[in-house]
Amino acid sequence: MEQEFNLLCIIDDDKLFRFGTKKLFRLKKYCNDFLIFKNGQEAYEHFSVALEENLDLPEVILLDINMPVMNGWQFLDSIIKVKNAKKLQILIVSSSVDHTDIKKAHNHPLVKDYITKPIDLKKLKKICQLTKVKNL
Repeated sequence: MEQEFNLLCIIDDDKLFRFGTKKLFRLKKYCNDFLIFKNGQEAYEHFSVALEENLDLPEVILLDINMPVMNGWQFLDSIIKVKNAKKLQILIVSSSVDHTDIKKAHNHPLVKDYITKPIDLKKLKKICQLTKVKNL
């Protein structure tokens, strides 16, 4: 049986990445719905309220680090200060192969792992395994 997310969040300014990732998750029937933000500021405004008010959260957040307005690192630095932030399952998904970025991600308490773009079938399965999605 395939694994499935009810809600997956993508925080990325790249329209093609958002489109392709959604298409792949839908094609494999791994996701029902998506929450999309084009930068960290939009995501922070949403999640700071959702966490404080115990609203429904996505099973996983795919976070880019290089974005305008508020980048991924700034988002992480801001959201970690919000009550219940540890409920978020965040995976960095970036085109950066800089060892500094990878090490920083692995040392951040809210980040489960670092995945390089693009997302293919192998990485999609890894995302499901890392976030321990239950069969629905």
